[in-house]
Amino acid sequence: MKKIAFLLIAMGLSYHTLQAQKTTQTENIFLITVDGLRWQEIFLGADSLFVDDTGMIEKQGSLLEAFWDPNPLKRRQMLMPFTWSILAKQGQLHGNRAFGNHVDMRNNMLFSYPGYNEILTGVPDDERINSNSKTNNPNTTLLEHLQGLPDFKGKVLAFGSWDVFPYIVNEDRSGIPVNAGFDRAKGPHLSESERIINSLQQEIRGPWEGVRLDPFTHHYALEAVKRQAPKVVFIAYGEPDDWAHDNRYDEYLHSIKQFDAYLMELWDYIQSTPAYQDKTTMIVTTDHGRGIDKSTWTGHGSGIPRSREAWIAAIGPDSQALGEVKEAGQLYPAMIARTVFQLLGLTYPNEQADTAIAEILP
Repeated sequence: MKKIAFLLIAMGLSYHTLQAQKTTQTENIFLITVDGLRWQEIFLGADSLFVDDTGMIEKQGSLLEAFWDPNPLKRRQMLMPFTWSILAKQGQLHGNRAFGNHVDMRNNMLFSYPGYNEILTGVPDDERINSNSKTNNPNTTLLEHLQGLPDFKGKVLAFGSWDVFPYIVNEDRSGIPVNAGFDRAKGPHLSESERIINSLQQEIRGPWEGVRLDPFTHHYALEAVKRQAPKVVFIAYGEPDDWAHDNRYDEYLHSIKQFDAYLMELWDYIQSTPAYQDKTTMIVTTDHGRGIDKSTWTGHGSGIPRSREAWIAAIGPDSQALGEVKEAGQLYPAMIARTVFQLLGLTYPNEQADTAIAEILP
C-alpha cells in the first residue's frame, strides 16, 4: 500500500483523484483462468487427431456423438455453447492463429506457476519463478495491489483447484483469502450449500494429489460471491490440464464443456445481480498451451512445441463486442494486469508490467 501511495504522490495524484477521473463503467472484475486449455479446442472444437468413437463413456454416449461434426464452427459450438453464443456475440475472443491473431505467453518456462505469475503480475520472472514448488511468490500480484487500496480492502477473493495457489497469490503476505486444493469454506456464517460442499469434498477426493475436481472450486467460489459480494474475484479451474496429462482426451473434452457451463453460470449471476449487473468485466485466459500431436499433446513446457500459444476472452460494459477477432494481431496474458487496473480507473503500480489490451478498454 505504501508503494502504491508513493507512486501516486510522485505522479501528483491521489487514489481519490484517480477515482474521480474514472471514465469506465467497470466496478468489479472476475478474472477466470483454466489450466492448459489449448486455443485449438476453443476455436475449432474437438481435434480430429484425438477424438474417436471408443465408447469410453458409454453412459453419456460416444465422443463422436457428443463432440464431433465435420464443420469446426459447429464443433466448437457443441463443445462450448456459452462461449460461442453469448460471449462471442457480446464480448471478444483473441487467439485464433488461423487468422494471424496471436496470443502468447512471455515467460520461457511454459508451465503453470510461471504462467499464473505472469498473468497476475504482468511481468514474467524466469529467474525466480521457474518451478511449480510451493514457495511464496516474491512478486506482488494485481490482487494484492488492489487489496491494499481502500475501496478494495477485504473485497478480493481467490479460488483454485490447484493447491499451489495460496503461494502464487502469497496469501500470507497479501491477506487475500485463497480457497484452493482441498481447502474447505471457513467462517461462522457459512451457507447451507457451503457446508454441504465441505462435506462432499471430504468424500469425493478425485484422481489427483494436490488438485481437486473443478466442481468444488466453482461452487465454493459462487457461494462466496453470493454471500460476500466481493469486487474482485479470481477463479482458477484446473481439470483440462490434468486430464490431458493423463492422456484422457474424452475427460479433457468433458471438462472443457463443464468449464463453459461454469462461465455461463457466473455470467448469468453477474447480469442478474444489481451489485454486478452492467458494471462487471469478466476476463478469461489460460496459463500455457500444449503439444499438437499424439506424442506431445499431453505435455507442455519449453521442450514442447506450441506450449507458448494461448488465448484471451473478455466480456463487460467497457469491452467492444468484437466477437472472434479475425484481424492479425499480438496479445499477451501479461497484458491483463494493467488492463484490469485501467478498467477500474486506476494506474497499475508496476512500471515493468506489460501494456494494457486496448480492445478490452472503452
